[in-house]
Amino acid sequence: MGVTAPLWNPSSELVGLDFNLVPQDTANLFPQYAIGLHAWFLDCVRQTQPDLSAKLHDSPEEKAFTLSPLIGEVPVIGRQLHIQHHQAYHWRLTLFSAPLVTWAETWLTRLPNTLDLRCLRFNLRSPQLSPAPTTYAQLYQTPPQRRLALSFVSPTSFRHRGHHLPLPNPVNLFHSYLRRWNDFSGIFIEPDPFLDWIDSHVSLSRHDIQSSKIAAGKRGSVTGFTGSIELTLSAAGARQNPDFAQLFTALIHYAPYCGTGHKTTFGLGQTRLGWQESQSAPPPVQVQLGDRIAEISDQLLSQQKRPEGDRARHVCQTRATILARREFGESLTAIAQDLEMPYETVKTYAKLARRSLNAPSNSEKT
Repeated sequence: MGVTAPLWNPSSELVGLDFNLVPQDTANLFPQYAIGLHAWFLDCVRQTQPDLSAKLHDSPEEKAFTLSPLIGEVPVIGRQLHIQHHQAYHWRLTLFSAPLVTWAETWLTRLPNTLDLRCLRFNLRSPQLSPAPTTYAQLYQTPPQRRLALSFVSPTSFRHRGHHLPLPNPVNLFHSYLRRWNDFSGIFIEPDPFLDWIDSHVSLSRHDIQSSKIAAGKRGSVTGFTGSIELTLSAAGARQNPDFAQLFTALIHYAPYCGTGHKTTFGLGQTRLGWQESQSAPPPVQVQLGDRIAEISDQLLSQQKRPEGDRARHVCQTRATILARREFGESLTAIAQDLEMPYETVKTYAKLARRSLNAPSNSEKT
């Protein structure tokens, strides 16, 4: 399987790939399956460019890709997602750095026949291009507009002083986009003057959003929002700084490629240009798992001598994630594999978390 001719100009630096997936069998899927999508993609990169894969996996810097959850009908049975044989699904992968886009052009000529998520295998079809291939220079030249809409089709959140901020505040939005733009575009913009200008001249003129807490990434839970917003640039702001007005438009058109907020490489922050009237809420089991992780994490943190510390928070979130996933029926072996932790450590963490919940009055020093 694969394409035989170039899908885009060799100078392209950003592209979206919308794949069709068809499961080979009917089976249940674990709620945090985005971890598996993340791992599968990095393994595809590793097979031909191990250094690039290692950088995407290990670097603390921004990652130049996003991936979506499965898009399609995913009913819930018990505490598992139910994937139906021959039901068509979509999966979107966006790439927004030149090295990744160059890698992908070769990868698509020998695209794997299947995408594997533990015991569930999907037949993989060559993708449609959405959003279309482009360059940063072309985005930067997008004709300025004063009113634009964005839709957030998977839960979206920002980090704020150790917590999650599930609100589409314009400064947070554009800080998120500009950070990635400065990392990958080669067109550096000084953040503070631009963000001050955004704060003064860009308003949230319309919105239809809702929030939910879900399990996200490898550990912990996130409170995020989905829905649509409209952003309006004041006439005075456009007149005062035409260059910033140009960048305002460019970054909104950049959002569908780079995603919004954090954990975008694990399915969060999926963003579309324009207003979409109906948004799909996360499957209830993902919300239930997110709530349970948060509940356990809060209880474990309340027993710490230094609950405000990053290390305490990290340890408690990890133990809470392990115990909650175990309560939802996943094996410790599978959890250890997802978290890239030794099995015995995961087993010990589950026991410690369960013991702490049963003895909430006992303090534990982390």
